[in-house]
Amino acid sequence: MPANEGTRTYDAVIVGGGHNGLVAAAYLARAGRSVLVLERLDHTGGAAVSTRPFAGVEARLSRYSYLVSLLPQKIVRDLGLRFQVRGRTISSYTPTERGGRATGLLVGGGEQRTREAFARLTGGEREYAAWERFYGMTARVAERVFPTLTEPLPGRDELRRRIDDDTAWRALFEEPIGVAVEENFTDDLVRGVVLTDALIGTFADAHDPSLAQNRCFLYHVIGGGTGAWDVPVGGMGALTDALAAAARSAGAVIATGHEAVRVDSDGKTAEVTYRTADGEGVAAARHVLVNASPHELATLMGDAAPEPAEGAQLKVNMLLTRLPRLRDDSVDPREAFAGTFHIAEGYRQLATAHAQAAAGELPAAPPSEIYCHSLTDPSILGPGLAGRGYQTLTLFGLHTPARLFDRDNDAVREELLKSTLAQLDAHLAEPLADCLATDADGRPCIEAKTPLDLERDLRLPGGNIFHRALSWPYAQEGTGRWGVETAHPGVLLCGAGAVRGGGVSGVPGHNAAMAVLES
Repeated sequence: MPANEGTRTYDAVIVGGGHNGLVAAAYLARAGRSVLVLERLDHTGGAAVSTRPFAGVEARLSRYSYLVSLLPQKIVRDLGLRFQVRGRTISSYTPTERGGRATGLLVGGGEQRTREAFARLTGGEREYAAWERFYGMTARVAERVFPTLTEPLPGRDELRRRIDDDTAWRALFEEPIGVAVEENFTDDLVRGVVLTDALIGTFADAHDPSLAQNRCFLYHVIGGGTGAWDVPVGGMGALTDALAAAARSAGAVIATGHEAVRVDSDGKTAEVTYRTADGEGVAAARHVLVNASPHELATLMGDAAPEPAEGAQLKVNMLLTRLPRLRDDSVDPREAFAGTFHIAEGYRQLATAHAQAAAGELPAAPPSEIYCHSLTDPSILGPGLAGRGYQTLTLFGLHTPARLFDRDNDAVREELLKSTLAQLDAHLAEPLADCLATDADGRPCIEAKTPLDLERDLRLPGGNIFHRALSWPYAQEGTGRWGVETAHPGVLLCGAGAVRGGGVSGVPGHNAAMAVLES
């Protein structure tokens, strides 16, 4: 769309071509509205993209976001998306050492097998019974809460009535999640496995009075009404490619290389000024949907910026020539890495890592978890790689807030990566470095991204993958009917920072489109 052609008018202009913006564009265009999507990069997808990060290597990795749980099938059906996910047969494996012997906890592969794994690790039936009760509770909450994400925001009391379980409400919505973890479980490793879902991208202690960890936990256990986390077939870019195709086929105009720099609104109509390589242009619309962070929204509107968010994760992508052998030889690496492979995530380890990071130090034993997507979806590997047994690994590190990297991002990144991989190596029968593939230039196929790298690459404020602290999925003062409304009539927030945002869900995009269509 050439600049300097005068102002063009649309029913809706969407700032940002990430997955939520594309969801909104597809819904509005299918409803007959004229839609323009402005994306500053030369491609759509935002953080939900598949890329080839290693020179000369045919491996398409989900470079940033990497699993799907919160995307409602309603959106897939409504938009006719050609997109699939695959479940993982193993939920998780957590290696540890007990009595000087390498062992671990494998969750998945059937109820009997999981029960036996708990008994071997803990010496009895108690922990498995507690696990079944606890996740039975979260499953019932998921069944009741997940369908509300694509409805107008319920009130707090209404959501509590829907859940209809005072014990669950207390555990998840009122008391720090650490209370429920300690009430239900006694084994330190089991407690840690449960707690990790409360800490993904969230820098908090199990007993943080803000309950930020509870909100994070809730969104990690309600996805799809089951809490299952699935692998996107073809990588995460398959979803955003399908969304872009759906939006275009419905008539939306998607303009890449167009960076929105200002939004002016009089409460009835708005104008979006954008910049391209050829100059500036203006697009007018009744509605502007901002698929960016609340901080970016404030900048565009000329408002005071909210408190800066802070990310707290290390993201590492790797390509291996083979999966490494484990010290625990009772488990096949193809099963251990098929689910979530927990490292240094015992309950006390997580508390220690948080305390060290809060004191301004890198955790001595950085906690992290690993996913091998190619075991579930080998299509992300070229035929030559798959045939030779290559595998991808994605590592997500916890408790590494952006502040730790301020002094020297590159140096701290290397120090943290080294100590993180050392924690993994402690459970391997061979060094991970021996299994790393090399790219066309002979360099190891490994890349690491800190919060500051994500802020630079994706404009995530502070590298926060949720744009800001996650919200409760119910109405509060100022949240509006759909949780996407802003102080400016006709200007909506449809990114992860909206109420019920965060994760690859499309929910804010859907809800912003519904708000426009209702108006």
